[in-house]
Amino acid sequence: VQLQASGGGLAQAGGSLRLSCAASRQSYSTSAASWFRQAPGKEREFVAAISWNGVRSSYADSVKGRFTISRQNAKNMVYLQMNSLRPEDTAVYYCAVKDTSSDASYYSGVDDMDHWGKGTLVTVSS
Repeated sequence: VQLQASGGGLAQAGGSLRLSCAASRQSYSTSAASWFRQAPGKEREFVAAISWNGVRSSYADSVKGRFTISRQNAKNMVYLQMNSLRPEDTAVYYCAVKDTSSDASYYSGVDDMDHWGKGTLVTVSS
């Protein structure tokens, strides 16, 4: 699986960005997907996760109510809508997937994931 994240850029505090993650293989639709981020000098951290069937999702407390994860399996795409951005959201954002036979599981651990994209930089100015 090859993953390509896009949609990063510069935003003002309070603004919005939408990240996209495109997967290269058809069987991507059986994978759970997640977004992580890594700020300079910090460890990679969980942001949001979604199950294969899109019914279940989970968010880090720091983004709950502001970010929304979604997916379109027919297009092998996962999205992260980011609203009410804050300077502390500045980071490189990575999409990742985990191969799973469960259609209702999601994963939030860095070590849980099987495949990673290269990341897209999000910078939020105050």
